[in-house]
Amino acid sequence: MPNEEMTSRAAIAARLRMAREAAGLSQGQTAKLMEMHRPTISELEAGHRRLAADEIAKFAKTYGIGIGWLIGENEDSADDDVSDKIKLAARQLSSLDDEDLDKLMRLFQSMRGAE
Repeated sequence: MPNEEMTSRAAIAARLRMAREAAGLSQGQTAKLMEMHRPTISELEAGHRRLAADEIAKFAKTYGIGIGWLIGENEDSADDDVSDKIKLAARQLSSLDDEDLDKLMRLFQSMRGAE
């Protein structure tokens, strides 16, 4: 397999895992939603199996992410990985109620004070 293809597959695999975790799903839960076997999800996230176009679309819909992000279409800088993580975290934060969000903010403030 050419090196560029390996890099692309690894990037997609990493984004699949990141999106699944941000969605708060286990591999087993994802497999059920995707009508796949759990080992298939594991192989996809490890980059050992290619994704079909229809699978990419289904993962994007299941995780609530854009296909372009999933396939790395918008990679302009080295900071994209960090930016992507922030976007996924923000999506998770938006689902918290006010009380939990306040608790989380206090935790962040205490972590900053410990530096």
